[in-house]
Amino acid sequence: MMVSMKREREAEVDDDEDDDEDIVAAKVGRGRAAEDRRSRHCPYLDTINRSVLDFDFEKLCSISLSHINVYACLICGKYFQGRGLKSHAYTHSVQFTHHVFLNLHTLKFYCLPDNYEIIDSSLEDITYVLKPTFTKQHIGGLDKQGKLYRAYDGTTYLPGIVGLNNIKANDYANVVLQAFSNVPPLRNYFLEEENYMGIRRPPGDIMFLLVQRFGELMRKLWNPRNFKAHVSPHEMLQAVVLCSKKNFQITKQGDAVDFMTWFLNALHGALGGTKKKTSSITKAFQGSMRIFSKKLPHPDCTPEEKEALLVTEEYQEQMSESTFLFLTLDLPTAPLYKDEKEQLIIPQVPLFNILGKFNGSTEKEYKTYKENFLKRFQLTKLPPYLVFCIKRFTKNNFFVEKNPTIVNFPITNVDLREYLTEEAQVTEKNTTYDLVANVVHDGKPTEGAYRIHVLHHGTGKWYEMQDLQVTDILPQMITLSEAYIQIWKRQESDTDTNNHTAV
Repeated sequence: MMVSMKREREAEVDDDEDDDEDIVAAKVGRGRAAEDRRSRHCPYLDTINRSVLDFDFEKLCSISLSHINVYACLICGKYFQGRGLKSHAYTHSVQFTHHVFLNLHTLKFYCLPDNYEIIDSSLEDITYVLKPTFTKQHIGGLDKQGKLYRAYDGTTYLPGIVGLNNIKANDYANVVLQAFSNVPPLRNYFLEEENYMGIRRPPGDIMFLLVQRFGELMRKLWNPRNFKAHVSPHEMLQAVVLCSKKNFQITKQGDAVDFMTWFLNALHGALGGTKKKTSSITKAFQGSMRIFSKKLPHPDCTPEEKEALLVTEEYQEQMSESTFLFLTLDLPTAPLYKDEKEQLIIPQVPLFNILGKFNGSTEKEYKTYKENFLKRFQLTKLPPYLVFCIKRFTKNNFFVEKNPTIVNFPITNVDLREYLTEEAQVTEKNTTYDLVANVVHDGKPTEGAYRIHVLHHGTGKWYEMQDLQVTDILPQMITLSEAYIQIWKRQESDTDTNNHTAV
């Protein structure tokens, strides 16, 4: 009796073990089946149309306008939400027999309406265009070669020398973005997303969006595997409109210097920079100067009153230290007379004449609503990249006036040692700069257009970019333009011999 009960219990245990093995086998079988179903070859890959794929625009569903769970149809290029039954992507796949979709967030490919994941190495070029990545080795070689790459549409291009689409009136922002994309330390920082993704921002802060979008744009501009030889800055400019509270818009012409000033300071703050804490922006562009300021008596004062005021402490010269991200150069007043052919004479001025503002002795009067000051400036520290803004526009209550004076400047070997204080002349080893970017404004003050001249470091050649147009240009032609913003690179050593052509 006891033996039979023992055998029954052993049989029950054996049955339980068999059941467990069957369950495990069933799960393994289902997993393998699911894996086979997930990774099975998709018969519709040859329907993908790479020529219509454009990932530069905002990632939202073309029907629901939602940002959540958006898929790109790889046959027509449109964006749709979801992939489940009754979703917009599912409906589109059934209605138009478009079967291959890409999740724009996870970068996974799916076949609809069958709803299985596609794993195929031939699709890697599409994910790379959507999200380019750069290794340190790749970044290190960007300025050492000038290899032309062929886009999918057949056009050849140099990475970094890529046109930006002018959506309506955003060329004022395009030229600034293109200028900064050719400043190597800034470019290298933003090409690697890991450099800034760990920065902590306060909850609800939208300014970091500017950093993310600028990084994405930088990687697209320098992508060697683009499908087309131009980029649309749509998402970048949407972030600008949002973060600037609509002070800068896509549909309304703006001022390139105003935009650059806001953009540099906004990026510096979004990267965690403060007046004391540096960022990639201040490391590249920040210098310092001494400002000597002296208050002037009111013009209505009598000579005796002026004389009495000038000996008081309030009217003595005060010195202060200040940092800068760019230097503003003042143009001499343009003459109004005409020549014998009734043509306006376009005056010219050497760059070193307008740089005299910073020699420590040239005084200039500054007027405020209540008070007048005499100021003079002298540089105490030069940054690796020096930005000049040539003041062409003067605004009053009625209109904006443009000064057409041409600034004559050499392309290379501009030595700024004489504009430094005596102490700084001892500590600053290299004070010679070469031009790397030149922003030009053409036409009337409020109706004009912007273009930019950029030096490609790998080839040593100059290129002119205006919206989508990219052409090579002789350096001699650059000096004939109405320069508005210039970026100069400090030579790294006394033996630094760049292969730019001197003018």
